[in-house]
Amino acid sequence: MATSLNTQTSTHFHLNLDSGNDALRIGVIGYGYWGPNIVRNFHGQECSRVVSVCDQSIKSLQRVRQHFPDMHVSTDINDLIRSTEIDAIAVVTPVWTHYELAKAALENGKHVFVEKPFTCTSAEAEELIELADRKHLKIMVDHTFLFTGAVRRIKQLIDEDALGKMYYYDSTRVNLGLFQHDVNVIWDLAPHDLSIMDFLISERPEAVVATGERHLNGLADVAYLTIYYPNNVIGHINVNWLSPVKVRTTLIGGEKKMLVWNDLEADEKIRIYDKGIQTVAGEGRYKLLVSYRSGDMWAPRVEQLEALKQEAAYFVDCIRNNKKPINDGVAGWLVVKTLEAADQSLQQKGKIVRL
Repeated sequence: MATSLNTQTSTHFHLNLDSGNDALRIGVIGYGYWGPNIVRNFHGQECSRVVSVCDQSIKSLQRVRQHFPDMHVSTDINDLIRSTEIDAIAVVTPVWTHYELAKAALENGKHVFVEKPFTCTSAEAEELIELADRKHLKIMVDHTFLFTGAVRRIKQLIDEDALGKMYYYDSTRVNLGLFQHDVNVIWDLAPHDLSIMDFLISERPEAVVATGERHLNGLADVAYLTIYYPNNVIGHINVNWLSPVKVRTTLIGGEKKMLVWNDLEADEKIRIYDKGIQTVAGEGRYKLLVSYRSGDMWAPRVEQLEALKQEAAYFVDCIRNNKKPINDGVAGWLVVKTLEAADQSLQQKGKIVRL
């Protein structure tokens, strides 16, 4: 999408939806890679319907018509943003367009659902948050993983203190491609884990260290992020577009138990290990004695949910019932703030950057 508005061509998510009310009317801007999923999930439930889709590509709009023959399509974003028949706008376009499109939607009284990452800069995010607050509108950033059965189960386990005091969050999110041309691998893949960490860890990060390298198109395609939290909690994220295999594995270490989440596993996505280390005070030269605990492994049941369907319904619920989304503008701002710090550290070959 072009940036100028004038140059466009023609457990934790309980829902309380009143099906007696009219469905929330959604306009979707962008029908590329992720747009069809957004349209399908907002249009496929009673609480909302997509009334119009905008894209600059005629071929993309033809795809819309093939699947939804009666749906209005346009190449002019103003048809959606200025329409009195639309309650909310979903922005599913490259990140560099998010700020201007979301701002225009908010200024025209529309709630906004924005693909991750929220904006290009934290300053842009702050301005959108202030604008939405002033106009009493909702912003939701598409942090889809927060609505997966796995993350919801992990959150429940942490809230129940099943793992004990958290020690670390260690994620590997690698694959071969898809190469992006407007953002590096950190901005492409790390927002998933940064949003999950923000959801699971009760405190905000204090500092970031990032290292990486670029090999093909001038953008970093391999990177490692270390995020420091209060109380000795540490996060680590490995993101890579050059891996020969796709890996989506996260380790979460706690004082009581440890957890492995393999998102590519069909059945046992989460495994909990009753393993750990205990220390006791000793005497003489052995002032600290270490013992290892090795107990059972168990795989808790994980709901098989379509996360985006849950998220779409949650967006409507937050608007209908004036709830603050867990993935609101502030949550999106924190992810962008961390990405900015990671970029700064990356440019300085791993210098620590405080948040």
